Amino acid sequence: MEHQGICTFAFASIEGLMPDYRFALSSKLPRTGVTIFTRMSNLAREKNAINLSQGFPGFDAPDALKNHVANAMRAGLNQYAPMQGVLGLREAVADLRHALSGVRYDAHEEVVITAGATQAIFTAILALIREDDEVIIFTPAYDCYAPAVELAGGKPIYVKLKAPDYHIDWAEVRKVINRKTRMILINTPHNPTGAILSENDLRELDHLTEGSDTIILSDEVYEYMVFDGQQHHSPTKNAQLADRTLCVGSFGKTFHATGWKTGYIVGPAQLMAEFKKVHQYNVFAANAPMQHGLAEFIREAPEHINGLSTFYQAKRDRFLAGLEGSRFKFSPTPGTYFQLLNYSAIDKGDDLALAEKLTDNPGVASIPVSVFYHQPENNKVLRFCFAKTDDELDEATRRLKTL
Repeated sequence: MEHQGICTFAFASIEGLMPDYRFALSSKLPRTGVTIFTRMSNLAREKNAINLSQGFPGFDAPDALKNHVANAMRAGLNQYAPMQGVLGLREAVADLRHALSGVRYDAHEEVVITAGATQAIFTAILALIREDDEVIIFTPAYDCYAPAVELAGGKPIYVKLKAPDYHIDWAEVRKVINRKTRMILINTPHNPTGAILSENDLRELDHLTEGSDTIILSDEVYEYMVFDGQQHHSPTKNAQLADRTLCVGSFGKTFHATGWKTGYIVGPAQLMAEFKKVHQYNVFAANAPMQHGLAEFIREAPEHINGLSTFYQAKRDRFLAGLEGSRFKFSPTPGTYFQLLNYSAIDKGDDLALAEKLTDNPGVASIPVSVFYHQPENNKVLRFCFAKTDDELDEATRRLKTL
């Protein structure tokens, strides 16, 4: 039984030797249930809908990458990897980050391979946030951020991004930042909106945190998916911000292998030392053969990463071209593999109710953006994932145009 976050468990007696008794368990996350991603994916399966909800590719990882992983398995590289990760992959990450932002991270002290990006984010928060520390989170926000802060004893401080382009209003950030602000959590390119930070955003962030102990945790799992000739602006491009920034990436997103749950985190040695203290106790090490395979593939096939923006922009453009003439309103997403569609000309109601309705008829699953907010906020937009096959995208847009 459950009431207001209190779960009561009843135990029956064993042949009369134990009396019946009950005890109360207070949930540490009383408002948390099944995620919207699980809910909509389950509904998509139930309704046999095209699943453009959960953010996973509808195509497989490169064959050459899978071959490298298989070779690592056959070579017996199946035991624990080093706690920080396979050195060859840490060196590859250091090279990739140097090319992306100009910062040269020490592969021995400043790079850790993690069991996915979510684990990296969670571990960083647990390592650095203490009771009553405040963490600024921009909403709509990926759903793992706030629970991690709460479990660490911290206090999420929410700042809403400004629709329809979902930019940061730095004047609002200035109102909430104070001596208790231990961390600012940013996400660029942004999930669920696709927005990207600008150089001016980095300057504002630098000015706000200068001379403070505030740490930047930068979720950059879509770092190679930026479109229309724009650039990815990581806080690590700014020398002052780089000294206080932990940056998280995802091999699953980059190499179409989300089920491998392999990611990384980089940052200055002082912060990474604290990260490793917690990392060694919650996972110790990430999957070994995947790490060896990734290291070999990155070294041999740099064209995969170099071509990601072009690849996904073509997917985005195909999806939006298919929606021309529909009743949805949209602006092309600047980054990620998500596209927001405004449905205000189709339905005046709640986005969650509409998302469930569309999964049934015309049979396309999406994610309601309101669920990414701390408090109800319905801008009448749904998030669609276009990391799917061309056939899936064409059929999905054909169905959506019937609305």
